[in-house]
Amino acid sequence: MIQAFGLTSNPRKGLPPVVDDVSFEARAGRVTALLGGEGVGKTTVLRLMLELQHGRGATYFRGRPLHRIDHPSREVGVLLGDVPGHPARTVRGHLRMLCAAAGVPVRRADEVLEVVGLVSLRDERLGTLARGMDRRLGLACALLPDPHTLVLDEPFDALSARESNWLYGTLRAHASQGGTVLLTVTDPKEAAATADQVVTLEQGRIVADQEAADFARTRLRPRVAVRSPHATRLAALLTKEARTAHRSVEVVREDGNRLSVYGSTCADIGETAFRHSVLVHQLADEVGDMGPGAGAGSDTGAGIGTDSRRSGREEIHSGSELPGAPAASVSNLIPTATPRGAVPAQEAAPAREGDAAVRETVPSHDDHDISDTGALPTHGAQAPGRASGGTEGAGVPRPTGRVDPVVSSPLPPPSRPAPHPLPSTPHPTPTTPRSHDALPDLPPPISVRPAPSPLRPLRYELRRAAGIGTGFLTAGAVLVVSALTAVVMARIGHTPQARLLAAWPRELPLPPAAIGAGLLGALAFGDEFRHPALAADRGTVPRRLGLLTAKLLVSAATALFLAALTVGCDAEVLYLVYGREVAQVPEGWLSLGASWFALVVGCAWAGVLAAGIFRSTTAGLAAVVAVPVVVVPLVQKVWEGPSVRTAAGFPMRVREVLLAQWPFGGERYLDAAAKVIAQPVGSALTLSLTALLCAYLLTSVRSRVR
Repeated sequence: MIQAFGLTSNPRKGLPPVVDDVSFEARAGRVTALLGGEGVGKTTVLRLMLELQHGRGATYFRGRPLHRIDHPSREVGVLLGDVPGHPARTVRGHLRMLCAAAGVPVRRADEVLEVVGLVSLRDERLGTLARGMDRRLGLACALLPDPHTLVLDEPFDALSARESNWLYGTLRAHASQGGTVLLTVTDPKEAAATADQVVTLEQGRIVADQEAADFARTRLRPRVAVRSPHATRLAALLTKEARTAHRSVEVVREDGNRLSVYGSTCADIGETAFRHSVLVHQLADEVGDMGPGAGAGSDTGAGIGTDSRRSGREEIHSGSELPGAPAASVSNLIPTATPRGAVPAQEAAPAREGDAAVRETVPSHDDHDISDTGALPTHGAQAPGRASGGTEGAGVPRPTGRVDPVVSSPLPPPSRPAPHPLPSTPHPTPTTPRSHDALPDLPPPISVRPAPSPLRPLRYELRRAAGIGTGFLTAGAVLVVSALTAVVMARIGHTPQARLLAAWPRELPLPPAAIGAGLLGALAFGDEFRHPALAADRGTVPRRLGLLTAKLLVSAATALFLAALTVGCDAEVLYLVYGREVAQVPEGWLSLGASWFALVVGCAWAGVLAAGIFRSTTAGLAAVVAVPVVVVPLVQKVWEGPSVRTAAGFPMRVREVLLAQWPFGGERYLDAAAKVIAQPVGSALTLSLTALLCAYLLTSVRSRVR
């Protein structure tokens, strides 16, 4: 269950808040729709619920706020916009990386791929997926940790009818097992056809919180869609006959040759057209929007303030049915705005009463498209974490074939009676039989939750780094540039052997290997914020110490490998071009090698920490370059500046104090480390890493406090 209390966004520049005091409940075993036009604050509500945006109010997921849940992804599956992932990563690689982050078995990726129908596209890149396939992948990412709750923002946006039906069936199957589904929609008919509960939002406030049956009865009404090349003449005839018969009929002239007739039937309109020899191309029952806010701001469902878009609108009322009567008493007679586009009869909205679903045959040119309701296939045992509300997942039907998009109770028992029609009413609301192909079962529940493992972030980081070719291309570019630089330096001469093998000219602040290692380190966190696979929104990458440790370990290993490979390639190229005397190993190679590896690893760590703090790859690389350009001169100036007393001989005294008592010759290694740190670049890099680490820890603490 989701419980939202007083959600209010922070106002900006004197403007009223986008969302103001929004409170509602989304119960388990049900699909809840948050309905509203563009710009009314639906997405803001979701962001406030998920703590992605600052504001007031509280949201509880099964009694706990999101920041109090140890593993939020296992409780709430989120889909906001496009799938956040690197466009060069494969579908299967992306899911396997998320498996490592969530601590679920890697086979889970193949299970959800089979469920969402992406097995044939598992080797496709994320950047090449179409909109419908991207929606499927987003749902796969949400279902991967087997969450209890699904929170989806406009999941049906830009989907075809077939894909919408598939997505509807999957969401209904999740709810039928006791899960909670909350989604945002813009079209009132889509809300009535999809949800069990509809929460209507206008100008950042809730104006209605209704069961789907009540919503369909009070906010939608039937109409007849007519297409005729003589639409103007037919409208005049219908108006004249309605006035003569003292019937309340509203005729709305839509774009082109289309009419929307309220208060009449297909039979009456057809007879009128036949008597006056008017050619009719379409005659079908539909539903139209009704009342303030019913689809406001939507092209498919016009609401309040949309009457100005009509042309040729005519209204006729009998003497006892006054236009000014209260909406509650003459709700089916009030002229309201209607959608501009034609909607087929099969896309009408549903009507529900209690726990019973209503199906009414709608006249249409495609009568063969309307079939009986199919049973929902069982899914087996109930998934852990979906037992909220005391519901059982075993034996609960799931959609196969044609499905009625209505489940009014939180979770219907297996012995639920068959659907029965409601008593006849003067203005019945037509229903919408959704249809889609047979769906595979949801992925099996994860019965055993693995305990937190220190290797989980390490596995994630390894899959993240190896899943795309950026690291390999960077390493290749570093080797080529380093080899060419070494050849040019050897040709010029007057270069020490150590700098020659490292390809480090005195004119450059850092060698190519150190810059490349810093770039790879910056990408480790920069890609997290640019393509936030671990979060639903930019800037919400978790700052846990386990993730930082994994990135530092992987970047250090990568830097060591790159440093060794660079020296080896430079030596080999110099041997091939100039001979053995240029590629000789310099004296004191042990201390020089330690300094070299420490420099490259330090640059990689500086890139990781700076990118994690400033949330940018560019900032991480800039921090690496700033060490020799800015920090080294400052350290030298402070160290050698005029003062009464100086710290000359400080490294030697440290070695005398700390290294005298070390057994087994350990003082030699510490002495080598002290020499590295005592160098200008080493001391500056040590100072920079210390400052960056403290800043990262401070930002981590602040994010947890919030």
